[in-house]
Amino acid sequence: MRYLPLTDADRAQMLGAIGVASIDELFADVPESARLTRPLELPDHASEIEVARAIGELARKNLGTTATPSFLGAGAYRHHIPASVDHLIQRGEFLTSYTPYQPEISQGTLQVLFEFQTQVALLTGMEVANASMYDGATACGEAVLMARRVTRRGKAVLSGTLHPHYREVVETLSRFGRTEVESLDPDIRGSEDIAARIDQETACVVLQNPGVFGGLRDLAPIAEACHAAGALLVAVVTEVVSLGALEPPGAMGADIVAGEGQSLGNPMSFGGPTVGLLACRQKHVRQMPGRLCGETVDEEGRRGFVLTLATREQHIRREKATSNICTNSGLCALAFAIHLSLLGEEGLRRLAAHNHAAALELCERLSSLEGVELVNETFFNEFTIRLPGPAAELVERLAGVGILAGVPASRLYPHHPDLAPLLLVAATELTSEAEIEALVEGLAEVLR
Repeated sequence: MRYLPLTDADRAQMLGAIGVASIDELFADVPESARLTRPLELPDHASEIEVARAIGELARKNLGTTATPSFLGAGAYRHHIPASVDHLIQRGEFLTSYTPYQPEISQGTLQVLFEFQTQVALLTGMEVANASMYDGATACGEAVLMARRVTRRGKAVLSGTLHPHYREVVETLSRFGRTEVESLDPDIRGSEDIAARIDQETACVVLQNPGVFGGLRDLAPIAEACHAAGALLVAVVTEVVSLGALEPPGAMGADIVAGEGQSLGNPMSFGGPTVGLLACRQKHVRQMPGRLCGETVDEEGRRGFVLTLATREQHIRREKATSNICTNSGLCALAFAIHLSLLGEEGLRRLAAHNHAAALELCERLSSLEGVELVNETFFNEFTIRLPGPAAELVERLAGVGILAGVPASRLYPHHPDLAPLLLVAATELTSEAEIEALVEGLAEVLR
């Protein structure tokens, strides 16, 4: 039987209460031409078992990263998540908790966010971090708007190392934020002269490290050029595990750091949900978007936590808000904080070392293949190779035999035909010798 929560009598009573004779009258303002006069072309109702079978059949059409060799990256990375992370975040007091408007009954949630902020500040080498954002791309966009407020200038220069999805979000937000965006061409080898683009109208330079093609860069000279011109450097990190091995952006002079925290505690999940990171210098905290959790004491002198800064339009008048982001991905931030707490500083360093070692081995094996050229010589756990033909075609052929070979650059840059032979390949601690062997053999076969 179909499950219908309301009886005919229930419907009649509700319609009578609002003063209409039929449900159709509720749609009187919708033009006849826009109304559907036939049933939707969907399957009829079915039993729970039949629905589960149908959904299972659909799911089996996906080639998931957990059941096959996967070298996907380009902003979302496959990492091991300890079982304790999922166990803890599914506890009722975490899973059902909501925005901590009332600190007296939200101490657990507030403390989690406080600890999360501390972790992000330490990782990025910055002085203060907020209570997380939607994802890395929106954090990047908010960082640009923040730089505009701080400097009161109207131009942002986006490096060619910045992920194109992040660039698009920045351009979208800036279009309505009265900010001019200058986006540089894709920078494959880290050779762009971005300092030459800085002028007296520049609010910030946005540079990703590791870059979208995997290359590493010293941010210090660019930070110096920015500061000499009165601009800010926004550093973007899409692979947070890299901060276990690389110099943190704050130590290289970054003023704002925007990042993606998915790699810690959060699965790839077909692209989300994830958790955005944003940290900055203490002197810019008043222009930081989102929320900031702080530590205080109660009437009896006991340690407690509160929302110290809440500059979203949910809390204050819209014209005074620094952001309209209305969530802080709390459960994803919790997963991030638990995973990083389990690792600790030494564990994160070892994890980063495993990632780099796996990428080095993969790079060595792939570079030995005839027709494969390594594009960037310095990288963390992701690099780019040039193939003899369009990378997308080879990726499709390898997917047909159960290997996710990586992300073709043409998928990220469809309007740059010169990038069609490039393939972004990532390796993590989950990349096994057998998986590397499968990719090398599979690629050798399709290149023949």
